[in-house]
This record gives sequence, C-alpha cells and structure tokens, in this order.
Amino acid sequence: MIRIITDSASDLPKDYIEQHKLHVIPTPVVIDDVDYFDGATIQTKEFYEILDDIKRDVKTYHINPEMFAKAFTPYAEAGDTVIYLCFSTGIAGTYNAANIAKVNVVEEYPDFDLTIIDSRSASIGFGLVVSKLVTMLEKGATKEELIEAAGYYISHIRHVFTVHTLAYLIKGGRLTKFKGTLAETLDMKPILIVDQEGSLAVLKTVRGRKKSLRFLADYAKENGYHLENQQIAICHGEEEEGRDYMLSVIDQELHPKSVMVGTVGCAIGAHTGRGIVGLCFFDADDGKYEKYFV
Repeated sequence: MIRIITDSASDLPKDYIEQHKLHVIPTPVVIDDVDYFDGATIQTKEFYEILDDIKRDVKTYHINPEMFAKAFTPYAEAGDTVIYLCFSTGIAGTYNAANIAKVNVVEEYPDFDLTIIDSRSASIGFGLVVSKLVTMLEKGATKEELIEAAGYYISHIRHVFTVHTLAYLIKGGRLTKFKGTLAETLDMKPILIVDQEGSLAVLKTVRGRKKSLRFLADYAKENGYHLENQQIAICHGEEEEGRDYMLSVIDQELHPKSVMVGTVGCAIGAHTGRGIVGLCFFDADDGKYEKYFV
C-alpha cells in the first residue's frame, strides 16, 4: 500500500488530518528545558499562551534520526511504500535527518520502499503541496506520478508572510536589537517569502498591520494563477483578529475557489510569535495532473 506522510511543520488543519487519516510526524519544541511535540503533547493554543511570555525559554530543533526511525519502522514492517514530504531544508535539517534514519531502517528491512522529498516549503504552503498528493493518491495515482507531481507543485507553490511583532525575531537573533527596536517604533512590518531554494527572504517592509496584510493579497493577485479556480490557504498563529481580517481581504479581493485555514505550529511560531499571518497559493494550474482534481 502507498502511504503519504508528512510532519507538523505543514500546519495542516486538524480536521483535514483526521478526515484523510494522514500521518503527521510531530516536530519537537523545548520549553524551559522540557521537550514537547507539536500536536501530540502540546497543542497550539497552549503553546502560544506560553510563548506570549517573552521571558519563557522556548527553543526548537528538527526531528532527529531516532524519531524518524520510530515513525518509519511500522511501515517497513507492514511492507508499505512510503512517500514522506518534509519541511524545507532551507529552514531546518529535517531532510538530512530523515535520510539518516532511512539508511538505518533499510539495513533492517532491505525491501522498504521509502522516498523522501524536500518540500522546499513551509507552513500551510507545505500543507497545500501535501494536500495535492493526498487527493491524487485517493484517486488512484501511482507512486511514480505522485513523486513527479510533488516536484511540479513544489516548483509552483508561493508563500508570503508577515508578523505582528519583531520581538521574537530579535530574541532569536534573526534581527539586531537596534534595527528591530527602531522598526517596531516606526510600526514597520516585514513581508517575507519562501524562495525557490526553500529559504526565508525579506521581500520588503511596510508600515502598519492592516497594510501588511493587504500586501499579502496584492502579492497573490500579482503572482497567482487564476486564483478563482484554486484552493488557496492562510495560516495564523492563534490570532483571530489577523486571521479574520485576512479572510475578509481575500473574500473582497481574490475570490478563490476555496480557502484552507491552518494554525502555525511550534516549528515556525516559536520564531515569529502569535501574530504571524501567511498566504499561500500556486502560480500555475494543475497541468497534466488536472484529471485528479475535476
């Protein structure tokens, strides 16, 4: 049997995961020197309540080979064929750790058929790619088609994000305290993208929260492909005001076929804070895979 699995950095909605019986490997987070696992031993609501206290010590690390081996082994024992889409190597070391685990598991189960794919994506953009493959699998796509389609959709996914506060970027050393404090004083909001290599890049800065959120929609208008025929996705860090404003802008400006809404989990949220909002979409149609989506 062919199985698609992913990790919790994909930020897929819980109801989607349950509906499709999708195996999501939890990413770890360390809070005050105690390990937790995103979506398993800690949920996003509790996580952000802890994160709101800037004095709490919150750190992340990627899923390690031992964790991956534990996740892969039951499939090896069952004789399943597995396609694992992982968090971007441009942001975390997940891909390399998964491959180390694969070598170890295959030593014990030589016939285990495991393909590990670097999504070069993050958060709900990553989730959208996974959802495409899940639909294709449910409609009878072969392993070869799924692997080929993964490459296609990864090359056409677009992500654009903004954050409400720079405090967490300053705390994590991604922004100097001087520049960050100055930007906060001026109410400047960074607009970030995930580039073709799967790394985070600052696109520009704008002044004001609502203006930054509206820019996300403008970016989608400029770069999306017939959004009215797409399912697009937004993600947020348990922040209803930003989520609802973004949804209203999407409704007014973009008119997509549907909208998937995900909550940013620990892997990214620890570095951005509660106020992150992202918009993800494709810059091309389904191409040769359209038959699976009609």
